[in-house]
Amino acid sequence: MSVESLVDAPATGASPIGRSVPRPDVPPKIDGSFEFSNDVSVAGMLFGATVRSPHPHARLVHLGISAALSTPGVVRILTLDDVPTRARTGHIVADAPPFVDGVARYVGEPVAFVVARSQELAWRAADLVEVTWETLEPLTDPDLALTPDSQRVHPDGNVIRELCLERGDGPLTADVIVEGTWSTGRQDQAFLGPESALAMPDVDGGVTLVLATQDLHTDQEQIASVLGLEEEQVRLVMSGIGGAFGGREDITCQVHLALAALATGRPVKTTYRRAESFLAHPKRHPATLRYRMGADRDGTFRFVEADIVLDGGAYASTSGPVLGSACYFAAGPYRVPVVRVRGRAARTNNPVCGAMRGFGAVQACFGIESTVDLLAAELGIDPIELRRRNVLAPGDEFPTSGQRVGPSAPLRELIDRCTALPEPAPLPGDPTHPYDLPGGTGLTTDGEHVRRGVGFALGVKNHLYGEGVTERSVATVTVTANGATIRSAAAECGQGIVSALAQIASAALGGMPVEVEPATTEAGYSGSSSASRQTWMSGAAVRQAAAEVAARLLTDAAGRAGVTPDDVELVPDGALVGDELISLDELVGDEPIVATTEYRPPRTHRGDPTTGQGDVHVSWMFVAHRAIVDVDVELGLCRVAQVATAQDVGRALNPREVRGQILGGITQGIGLALNEHLETRDGHVVNNTFTDYLIPTAADVAPVEAALIEEPDPDAPFGLKGVGEPSALSSTAAIAAAIRTATGAPVHRVPVRPDDLLT
Repeated sequence: MSVESLVDAPATGASPIGRSVPRPDVPPKIDGSFEFSNDVSVAGMLFGATVRSPHPHARLVHLGISAALSTPGVVRILTLDDVPTRARTGHIVADAPPFVDGVARYVGEPVAFVVARSQELAWRAADLVEVTWETLEPLTDPDLALTPDSQRVHPDGNVIRELCLERGDGPLTADVIVEGTWSTGRQDQAFLGPESALAMPDVDGGVTLVLATQDLHTDQEQIASVLGLEEEQVRLVMSGIGGAFGGREDITCQVHLALAALATGRPVKTTYRRAESFLAHPKRHPATLRYRMGADRDGTFRFVEADIVLDGGAYASTSGPVLGSACYFAAGPYRVPVVRVRGRAARTNNPVCGAMRGFGAVQACFGIESTVDLLAAELGIDPIELRRRNVLAPGDEFPTSGQRVGPSAPLRELIDRCTALPEPAPLPGDPTHPYDLPGGTGLTTDGEHVRRGVGFALGVKNHLYGEGVTERSVATVTVTANGATIRSAAAECGQGIVSALAQIASAALGGMPVEVEPATTEAGYSGSSSASRQTWMSGAAVRQAAAEVAARLLTDAAGRAGVTPDDVELVPDGALVGDELISLDELVGDEPIVATTEYRPPRTHRGDPTTGQGDVHVSWMFVAHRAIVDVDVELGLCRVAQVATAQDVGRALNPREVRGQILGGITQGIGLALNEHLETRDGHVVNNTFTDYLIPTAADVAPVEAALIEEPDPDAPFGLKGVGEPSALSSTAAIAAAIRTATGAPVHRVPVRPDDLLT
């Protein structure tokens, strides 16, 4: 794991902030030399494979390991009896045992871990482990799971969280009222690099893991708890990651590998196969969203009433805060005087659900935006104009909590800029290429029955954790004669945080060359690479540390030259005093200049997560999407012709990377709208390969027009905002709206199926 050189010295006085700085990981990813977690290896390592439950609900009667253990090359088989504690794992609620503890609650729950001399041998031996089950009736309907007399999926009960938000005292009446029930599918993060990690025993009785994760310290805490170790004895090092999108926030193979390394005294590595990966990590929650909404005849919103049910699967994962996000943004970015929202996350015997890009706000966005379109149709008002009349402005109160909207909320500008973006060429009368029509190279349509629809949607979500969760991040900046180095535990998930930290440090240090060390737990707490938070949080910590180092360099240079620090300018290779250069070698000497700082946001948020009232969030991101979709109304096939977006970015630190995040989020939005749903039947997953679980290909990704709206947040470093999630918030809702206008079909669910449009 080598140190990465991120920012070469720019010209004197040229700040890297706002520049499209190249990312150093891109060329090695293209030429194949990049080291992903599966590429990590050490001498003498063993390999592990997980034995999993084939049943969604079953009692473990007998576990026989003798046949598998006698296989040549098998070293050890670990079960629940080998775990030194009875501690459980869980990102928020510790409710999941490391191995089945009496009863399996979902297909894929770990039963045992086989350690062998090769990965293939470990997989084969895992098939030889003899497990006898008493199958039990699975509970797979989340609405049924929430009824008082339903069977209990988990000893902690079936309700993971219930949140009721009430705002305003008026009645739920209005001149015009509409109702709708909407549903969203179980979307998988579908990252290209499946779970893989390497664990190595340490001489102090601890363990070191090299892994791909989103949160080194939360992993460390859970692993140490289960293994009965001090947290300092569990050391985690970030490896190359093949995507995350929320799917690497939870424990999968980490505890099994650490346990195996300590039990065998040898390094142990595992790599999941694709079908296993689909079972192992949490998905986006399927949601049912029941809405009533009312307005005056002039379009003024009067009330929103929503009932939201999320299917959390067998264990809690992040269902609690995901439900919070869905409820807080259930009324969208609108002024609504009366709001009643009830949200519940249920345990079922379906696959576990947790974090995915947008974190509950995606489901809520589909619900509220679809309902707004119903209301627009009933009122006879253009749906974009209806939104423009009702959007929040700075100083307004959020509809669910009463919290005031911050000074950076350019919703009207987002609407105007998005709708002004150029549209694609008209639907061709005589298409020249199959990709110009729904169905593509399948040549299923001649174009005669293709209709074009336009849809629009707005999205809103907080960034940073919210709900009163304490925010902090630690970073260290060191300057030597060779330049600056950053130590941070911020996990690089492909979002470009490593480049961003280097840009920020370089800006504070006069354009000095900057390197970023691989993230480790020993670098100090940085929190999760989720909630669109790392550039704000870890970026601010790096900025503070770099500013401290810069101040010491300026003071030292001023002392040497007999001037004040104001007369000194930092440059890439030292400090300028007039025309005289004092080199870094002279300034630093043999003792590096080091600063370690902890950043906490200046804005307090002390809302009550039980009632949802008060200042529950620190800052918000807003976005607008316009989708243009062609639909063959006889076949029910869809082609997204274009997605236009205007996104509130605060300040674009690296415009090219911001646009990359926008393209990626819209692609996942297309997937949720049209084809991504992990299907289950009685708790069994039936499409856990990329042959059957269809993600958008290059042929499916629409041309994108994007406008970046830079209205800085005054409390954020450089005024920036998170950019990773907004592109996924309302792109799905806009596509669904476009399909409605093309077909007249109600489109109550996503992904949209052909039969939804034909009936």
